[in-house]
Amino acid sequence: MPKKLKNKKKDSDKKDTKSKKISQLDFEKKIIELSKKGLTSEKIGEELRQQKIHPKEYNKKISQILGDKYVNPDLKNIKEKLERVKKHSEKNKQDKRAKREKDRIFSQLRKFKKYFKVE
Repeated sequence: MPKKLKNKKKDSDKKDTKSKKISQLDFEKKIIELSKKGLTSEKIGEELRQQKIHPKEYNKKISQILGDKYVNPDLKNIKEKLERVKKHSEKNKQDKRAKREKDRIFSQLRKFKKYFKVE
């Protein structure tokens, strides 16, 4: 009967799960740098986690650091969607479904602004 081989993990096989700890000031600089690239707060958080920097380890939230530059990602997505549908409905006047969709998205945007008291 053959001997069973034991799984021996090499150092290169192990994943580095430890997070990098940087100073609060460096953390804020990194967030501002990423926001200048046009990333939303959600995407900034994802990017930091990929770099093994966890935002929960720091005092401020990403949205607080961005301050007045912060745009709610949901609001941004709804505005972009409305622009796409408007552009489509201008090209295709006969498309009744697109016209209805434009009205629906506009209503959604209005409700969102009212709820979050934006503009």
